[in-house]
Amino acid sequence: MTDEKRYRSARRSEKFYRAAVYVFFTVVTLVVLYPLVYTVSAAFTPGSSISALGLIPFGDGITLDHFRALFTDTNYVRWFRNTMIIAASTSALTVVVCTLAAYIFSRFRFVFKKSMMMALLILQIFPSFVGMIAIYVVLLRIGGLDTLWGMVLIYLAGNVPYNTWLVKSYMDTIPRSLDEAARIDGASNFRTYVQIILPQAKPMVIFQAITSFTGPWMEFIFSKLILRSNENQTLALGLYSFVTDKKNEFTMFCAGAILIAIPFMLFFVITQKMLVTSLGGAAVKE
Repeated sequence: MTDEKRYRSARRSEKFYRAAVYVFFTVVTLVVLYPLVYTVSAAFTPGSSISALGLIPFGDGITLDHFRALFTDTNYVRWFRNTMIIAASTSALTVVVCTLAAYIFSRFRFVFKKSMMMALLILQIFPSFVGMIAIYVVLLRIGGLDTLWGMVLIYLAGNVPYNTWLVKSYMDTIPRSLDEAARIDGASNFRTYVQIILPQAKPMVIFQAITSFTGPWMEFIFSKLILRSNENQTLALGLYSFVTDKKNEFTMFCAGAILIAIPFMLFFVITQKMLVTSLGGAAVKE
């Protein structure tokens, strides 16, 4: 076989493998995106039952009635507001509590320090729903049932063990010489924490804020356990009410899910840029 024939054979093999890869990834993409496209099409499709929808997206017409019904016939706006309050409050409090705790564990020595860190690690091992009965009883005693602040308290308590370990590990990498230089200049421990440590730990703080915000956004189990009244329900409970045994409003469910996704994606894009910027500017110099 001449060199030219070998070259042509290699080119044909390369084209075949490339075409096979393109076909494979095209099929995978269609399989992954089809449920999303189907959900979007269902939100704009007339009717309510999932059994009445065709397999071809947007094949049964387009309507905006489901979106109008969300704002006129349901408490969707209140559900959205409740969820936003819970998620934003949980994110802010988690950042404050966990960064303070991490700073203390990272920079100070005190009795039972290792025992307390180990206790946080052990608490993180157990699933949160193991203590559902205890959580219910505690909230009942303090009047936190069917309240938004009760949900924030639950999520905050669940975030503390893991996030404290996470931020503490990051703060351990920040040179202690920065703390010593701040103390020489007369800075207090709190001022050192605010002006020196937090700016250096900004990438981890932003990551913590993002994950703490997204966690409660569509959480269902504890919301179902604690929140009873329709006025205090979150988006997860409100959307679930559209597809229960007594109701089959699948298209309304899809419309509400799309409206949730739009601001959530915008928030993620904004915070992602902040995270990348922080990672690029968080170099620590001795």
